[in-house]
Amino acid sequence: MMSDIRSSEATLPTAVNRAWRTTVPVRFSHCDPAGIVYFARYFDILNGVVEDWFCECLGIDYHDMIGPRRTGLGFVSAGAEFTKPGFMGDHLDCAIVIERIGRSSLTFHIHATRAEEPILVARMVMVTTSLETHRSIPLPDDLRAALERYWENLQ
Repeated sequence: MMSDIRSSEATLPTAVNRAWRTTVPVRFSHCDPAGIVYFARYFDILNGVVEDWFCECLGIDYHDMIGPRRTGLGFVSAGAEFTKPGFMGDHLDCAIVIERIGRSSLTFHIHATRAEEPILVARMVMVTTSLETHRSIPLPDDLRAALERYWENLQ
């Protein structure tokens, strides 16, 4: 039986502290002429964080999933609340916290800080799809198991 796991709001601060994290440099190419990160570029940055999380933390080869396994990892929802602007030369510390593991979807948050100062929190919903039929499919067993292990370690 596939589980549907949801995190509780009460565990969020603890979960962020225990979450896998990576540091992302803000580059010239991420910024507008004022040297501030152009909001749409954040989503490219965040997708890179997700790719690294898959490989480095979950032990799932993101590129293998999309390529040979033909499993799409598309977003059906992506939004962010921007607290402070990001600037060229910043180094953003990004942490991923799972909100929900569904049948074919994963809802998670990415918390980005600069020297512990909140910059943004993104909420993203990823759905696994067949790249042959372009329809949703259940989360692959190895991905589900890795996500559940990660989620349990955040509690």
